Amino acid sequence: MANPPRRPTNPMAAAEAAFKPIKKPAAPVRETAAPNVRELVSIRIDRAVLDYFQADGSGWQDRINDALRATVQKRIAAENDRPDDIT
Repeated sequence: MANPPRRPTNPMAAAEAAFKPIKKPAAPVRETAAPNVRELVSIRIDRAVLDYFQADGSGWQDRINDALRATVQKRIAAENDRPDDIT
């Protein structure tokens, strides 16, 4: 009596397994930052802008942050003042 093959081979199943579609890994969920927590970032700023904020000495990064925050708040306020029906 002949021994059966160790792994029964089915050519169709082998081909389907070899070309099985790859599952894309799920994008990692980005945790929301706690409010008022600063995040370290790297940005490119014009030399003149940097000189302006650094001219007053230490705390220039806080002053840049304050200026950016004020700009964001103004834009949010302007967006909220817009009528819903813009024609």
